[in-house]
Amino acid sequence: MTIHFGTDGWRAVISDTFTFDNLRIVSQAIADALASEGWEKSANGEAVNPRLVVVGFDTRFLSDRYAAEVARVLAANGYTVLLAQADAPTPAISYAVRHQRAVAGVMITASHNAPRYNGVKLKAAFGGSALPEQCRRVEIYINDNEQRARGPNLMDFEKARELGLIQRFNPLPAYFDHLRTLIRTDVIAERPQRFVVDSMYGSGRGVIKAFLQGSGCEIHEIRAEMNPGFGGIHPEPIARYLGALASAISAGMGDFGLATDGDADRIGAMDERGQFVDPHKIMALALKYLVEVRGLSGAVVRTVSTTRMVDRLAQRYGLPVYETPVGFNHIADSMLQEDVLIGGEESGGISFKGHIPEGDGPIMGLLLVEMMAYWGKPLGKLVDELLEEVGPAFYERVDLRLARPVSKSEMTQRLRRQAPAMLDGARVVEVRDLDGIKYILEDDSWLLIRPSGTEPVLRVYAEGRSPSRVRQLLEYGQQVANG
Repeated sequence: MTIHFGTDGWRAVISDTFTFDNLRIVSQAIADALASEGWEKSANGEAVNPRLVVVGFDTRFLSDRYAAEVARVLAANGYTVLLAQADAPTPAISYAVRHQRAVAGVMITASHNAPRYNGVKLKAAFGGSALPEQCRRVEIYINDNEQRARGPNLMDFEKARELGLIQRFNPLPAYFDHLRTLIRTDVIAERPQRFVVDSMYGSGRGVIKAFLQGSGCEIHEIRAEMNPGFGGIHPEPIARYLGALASAISAGMGDFGLATDGDADRIGAMDERGQFVDPHKIMALALKYLVEVRGLSGAVVRTVSTTRMVDRLAQRYGLPVYETPVGFNHIADSMLQEDVLIGGEESGGISFKGHIPEGDGPIMGLLLVEMMAYWGKPLGKLVDELLEEVGPAFYERVDLRLARPVSKSEMTQRLRRQAPAMLDGARVVEVRDLDGIKYILEDDSWLLIRPSGTEPVLRVYAEGRSPSRVRQLLEYGQQVANG
């Protein structure tokens, strides 16, 4: 059995590799890793409870049962487990880890993946994804236990409850209290909004509406009932899966829409015209608001595949910009080490100053509501004004299948050696190889080519000042794949 922790945990197909037996093996390795020397200290220097772990789960098939199984193994290893009493957003569980001063957290979810998948996200004491070295430590214990034929410890669930080793809890009240320190509900209440929330059958269901209860907002929820199959789609808040949200807006249910993914750590939006507002624009709008209205400052951190609109805004405000490899864990590293105003990635994981170093769909949706209330303008108008200031910016990503697997490092080196002087008639002014290869053009357009490290796929991203430029950049990526 090969179990690998990627940038955000372990994911596999339910009843294929993601089985109760394998989950117990992983849970035992987590228990062993937590007990090893020097596992964790809290981000603010305060001591954590080395025997306390938070466990949560999303709405996927068997997620609640899987979470209970993790709790059984941890309890059998002498840990006290705070087990969520119902499905909850990943950021709420991550915040609970920090709030409760637990040594770690385990979230059962496969995030935005297809319904046939489930997974494990491992959370560190600071309230974000476990560090790469911590995940490697879990993998080491998985292999070591297998070589020693050492099976997982198990305790009867009800027995563990009687002994107080498994305790049910609701993570939302403390999470809401924290959000109230970051979201200006008074601004929202002065100009209540009317909008649609699409939780895509995920564990963000009911969260935004519950938080804004009493604010005067008129909120219509869709796809908020329990549906472990997610209606047959990927619970990912991107345009192709948000037809139901567009229909709700066109039917007059709201003036704009917010969408969160399967475990609510990602955000997407739709304006009053039914046009998708991607995370690039959401992050840029949030940066503009936090600086110009909130008066905040700090570094801007984005992944290599995220818009350079935020770079142009940051230059205007005199703020430093840091580019990281793909994966929110890299953004979290920066948020832990220095004064960061906002950090985000193109997939919709965004967080800002004062919050945990974790992508959070509900808080970014609430910040959008606050922005619209403050500025008193429709979302589409805010996006148009943003593009007039720092745009235009058109973006697209394609995943291209390769005939055979390729070495990521070798291809990156080759693409650097063969970097073109011109692309679509514009000079290539900079070449970066932080994560794949990135060609930056003189007009701030860019092309990113990232070979997958696990499958024969070439991920090609492009941002340009016109749709035609984006098409030309993507065509160059296609030529690379064909070669």
